[in-house]
Amino acid sequence: MVPVPNRIFIDLGPLRESRGFRLLFAGEFVEVFGSQLTAVAIPFQVYALTRSSLQVGLVSLAQLLPLIAGALIGGSLGDAFDRRRILLVASVLLALTSGGLAVNAAAAHPSLIALYLVSALAAALAGASSTASNAAVPGLVAPRHLVAAFASTQAVSQVGSVVGPALAGLLIDAVHLQWVYATTAVIYLLTALTAARMPAIPPSPDAGRPGLRAIAEGLRYLRGRQAMEGAYLIDINAMVFGMPRALFPALAVSVFHGGPRTLGYLYAAPAAGALIGALTTGWLERIHRQAWAVIVAVCVWGAAIVAFGLVHVLWIGLTLLALAGWADVLSAVLRSTILQTCTSEEYRSRVSAVQIAVVTGGPRLGDLEAGAVATLVSTGFSIVSGGVACIAGAALLATLLPGFRRYDRRHPVSQDEPEHQG
Repeated sequence: MVPVPNRIFIDLGPLRESRGFRLLFAGEFVEVFGSQLTAVAIPFQVYALTRSSLQVGLVSLAQLLPLIAGALIGGSLGDAFDRRRILLVASVLLALTSGGLAVNAAAAHPSLIALYLVSALAAALAGASSTASNAAVPGLVAPRHLVAAFASTQAVSQVGSVVGPALAGLLIDAVHLQWVYATTAVIYLLTALTAARMPAIPPSPDAGRPGLRAIAEGLRYLRGRQAMEGAYLIDINAMVFGMPRALFPALAVSVFHGGPRTLGYLYAAPAAGALIGALTTGWLERIHRQAWAVIVAVCVWGAAIVAFGLVHVLWIGLTLLALAGWADVLSAVLRSTILQTCTSEEYRSRVSAVQIAVVTGGPRLGDLEAGAVATLVSTGFSIVSGGVACIAGAALLATLLPGFRRYDRRHPVSQDEPEHQG
């Protein structure tokens, strides 16, 4: 057994050793700014037009089914075709959707329906792009570098997640929304140029033809593999119940008595904590019981959200959101490692598709849940009850899925046979 270096900070080995991974990394670094700009601009515009947290949750929900469909279709295509081409085409089309949002924002009376429709289309394209990007990682780095590679992608994602929302708040405050969307369009075009320089990422020789049958085969592949099922379900639990993102516009005004800048800080705070976590993930390589670490991290996330719902001082709230983000990125790195370690190459894109659907779809269900509970009861109750439910759900999943909680990286689950653990 090769000893793991005694390190704290992120391992940059994948970036040093793989040109293909460096290009993928660079593309994600550019793309994440575009996605984060729209992640703030769209809910801000919806709230400005409607003054309704429920509408903010609904516009996020409208993106859910297209996102899941885009991820699943992208997974089917990614196991059959060059993943680089999927990244290239999706980036160009995302630039066009951002251009459409810019045109709508420039209108004298922006259309709420257009916001729903265009953001739903963009979600579908983002699902396909993220699936291809995630599935490309194991083919670009050595197996020993998987934890470090996913930590690197999380780090670049969080850099954009910190700077993007704060920049969006500043831009919205300084210029018209149309220029925020126009900036996003340019960013996606730069992402496309980066993808064009990447080497080809061909599919597995054993991959089948894309289509509904291939998607169904990918879903059946997960059946009985508790380590993989648990990695998906515990994230859904955390994002549906413990993600109060839809309440940020209302909190910025009514609780923290601020405006667009305060809103940008609220969106950026979890990413700031996640960035710190991603840059100090060297110690994760020493963890063998990775699923237990995920369970603990989700509980820390839930506890931080409960505390956030009880405070009314901005800097304390931002600190708690940063703590939640720190815990979340640890969970994300380890979940990605578990899933990719347990997956055969011919199913890698389809497994990644389900992961992307969960990671990006879960928060949208969470937006609806948070907005609905806040409308029926109160904003504070929505946040606190969601954090409590997040912790309870993690404990329940640990009990019901022994194959998940017992996962050990030293003895990974077979890629060919599902688990039969009681």
